Amino acid sequence: MANYDFAVVGGGLVGSAIAYGLSGAGHSVVVLDEGDVAYRASRGNFGLVWVQSKGLGMPNYSDWSQSSSTLWQELAPELEALTGIDVQHRRPGGVHICHTEQEWRERRRTMENLAAQTSGRFRFDMLDHAALASLVPAIGDDVFGASWTEMDGHANPLYLLRALHAGVQKRGGHYCTGGPVRRVIRDGESFRLERDGQSIRSERVILAAGLGNRELAKQVGLEAPLSPNRGEVMITERVAPLLDIPTTYLRQTAEGSLQIGDSHEDVGMNDGTRTEVLAEIAQRALRAFPRLRDVRIVRTWGALRVMTPDGFPIYQASKTHPGAYLACCHSGVTLAAAHAMRLAPWIAGGASPQEIVPLTAERFDVRVPETA
Repeated sequence: MANYDFAVVGGGLVGSAIAYGLSGAGHSVVVLDEGDVAYRASRGNFGLVWVQSKGLGMPNYSDWSQSSSTLWQELAPELEALTGIDVQHRRPGGVHICHTEQEWRERRRTMENLAAQTSGRFRFDMLDHAALASLVPAIGDDVFGASWTEMDGHANPLYLLRALHAGVQKRGGHYCTGGPVRRVIRDGESFRLERDGQSIRSERVILAAGLGNRELAKQVGLEAPLSPNRGEVMITERVAPLLDIPTTYLRQTAEGSLQIGDSHEDVGMNDGTRTEVLAEIAQRALRAFPRLRDVRIVRTWGALRVMTPDGFPIYQASKTHPGAYLACCHSGVTLAAAHAMRLAPWIAGGASPQEIVPLTAERFDVRVPETA
């Protein structure tokens, strides 16, 4: 039976980033990945490295996201130097488009509240139509303005996943595809992980299996209150440069295609698409960018986000099964750098980043006050 320092259950963006960080510190690491038969959120990720509006009501999450945006400027060149894969990370800032004055004013209030909650650490600008058009010349006349932050950017999520897998292996780690992990068992001072036809032993285990964490977490004394939320995405043919700055629901890739999305559907474990949802996505994009009228759509797909009840991540160490950790989030691209460079060192025994201290599942516990 193979024995490792760390076993990471889940080979998506979250698990792979953690494994990359652990393997870079010299630990023996194995990633146990179900493979592309899984409901892999990573392959449907929109690719934004996004700080804007994240953390309202949970300001430490804004700080966590800003930290990751900064660390991305180290992660991307490091991955390319190690693996030869350019993950196409760019940080030109990003905009959230507001079609009406009312939307613009509501957006400004949201941004002001987030800035206040973070004591000004979150910075933003509100752009009128003229200022937005100077940044995004292709913007349509039927747009009132936008919010803008300098820390927003984007990357290619598929290249990122490939680079992380390659990076783990370049650093001496192992990436093992196969069926899902069925059981996580505390066995003396270590863990035994079992899946069909295979058993792995590790000193510590990180559960990063997306929606699969719901069942696995219970086996190590943790809770993962997660639900699926479907997002649908459309990809266009390659077109001449149209958009240098990513937006909340449209970005241009390095290859020239346009990625259009940002839908939210509660449809259970169905990762398909619906024509009416795709039509709404297309109409919204066309309203903002009329030049898209004759651009052809070449691919569409759906993928399931991994959502907690409040939308913020869960990072937690088990008290009943020391050495077991839980990592759940839906922002695998944005937080990849923080997961690799700050979360992994904590899992390896370092100090916990202050930003993640409140981000345990215990925040969802409901305690009824005692009556006299």
